[in-house]
Amino acid sequence: MRALRIYAGPAARRHLEQHGLVPADVGVVPAAAGGPKGLILGPLDRFLFGDWLPQATHPVHLVGASIGAWRMATACLRDPLPAFERLERDYIAQDYELPPGRKTPTAAHVSERFAQSLESFYGGRVQEVLSHPRFRLHIVTARGRHVLRREHRVATPLGYLGAFVSNSLHRRAMGAWLERVVFSTPEQGRASTLPFGTDDYPTRQVVLSEDNFQPALQASCSIPFVLKAVHDIPGAPPGAYWDGGITDYHLHLKYGTNLVLYPHFQKAVIPGWLDKALKWRHGATAFLDSMVVLAPDPAWVAQLPNGKLPDRTDFPRYGADLQARVKAWSTATSAAQQLADEFAAWVAQPDPSRVEAL
Repeated sequence: MRALRIYAGPAARRHLEQHGLVPADVGVVPAAAGGPKGLILGPLDRFLFGDWLPQATHPVHLVGASIGAWRMATACLRDPLPAFERLERDYIAQDYELPPGRKTPTAAHVSERFAQSLESFYGGRVQEVLSHPRFRLHIVTARGRHVLRREHRVATPLGYLGAFVSNSLHRRAMGAWLERVVFSTPEQGRASTLPFGTDDYPTRQVVLSEDNFQPALQASCSIPFVLKAVHDIPGAPPGAYWDGGITDYHLHLKYGTNLVLYPHFQKAVIPGWLDKALKWRHGATAFLDSMVVLAPDPAWVAQLPNGKLPDRTDFPRYGADLQARVKAWSTATSAAQQLADEFAAWVAQPDPSRVEAL
């Protein structure tokens, strides 16, 4: 059974039909939020950043939210292959203490452990990320406004309720509650130019630095009510910062004309986290015309443990049985090597008939 499906927007399909795909074609690599689902993309990440993309010399923009930001920051390290392998091991092995009577750990405990993990992972290496000769990193976060400007046990749930209602009416209306803040690596003394338009949603851009790298990355991964918000990030507007997936779940952004190569865990590129239930927002738009999505075939996914990708429901599913969860997730990530192998074979001998409409 084939594992990989290739989807492309209209402009990208024309390019693939006429020219195939070479590393020099790729201008942007997005990386979605989605927690453990991102583990399935580890082998693809290792092939793309360890073997394929290094064959070219041009700048490439890496845009990430949540686990996607962690993956793209890892791609910017000097030797990314062992770093990607460690990311996978560390993520699979994560374990948290459960207070008596609770099925989930406290947000404060998860945040504390995650901060320690980031310090251990990137400690002494942030400058490698900031000064990568080719890759321009953009970490997406969501900054609370008004009621959400500070995390509070009563105001925060009310604020997210307001954001949900506003988003249901119009995506841009959610900007009254949460704005997109992108932390970008410096280039010639200023933040690298964003590889997407920002007229779709209220947006700010901040220069990524050694001082704000870890808090920005932690904020981008801070799922509301699962982790604590990160407050007052150095160099950025004051306030509470949460998971970048809230505003940009799958980075459905207004990309330019350069090809966008998107290793993703599904076909749909959903705009925001609160759009998950809004099926009418799951289709492709003109924003994605130049995008190529690499995603697992749903029939292949059905053969993985539990018939699905790893996801956050596995934490309560396995509870304190860490070894069972580790085994299930390790089995899935090992099987995902087939995704990378099939893509490597396809770029060596492109077959346009394999490319489906996004």
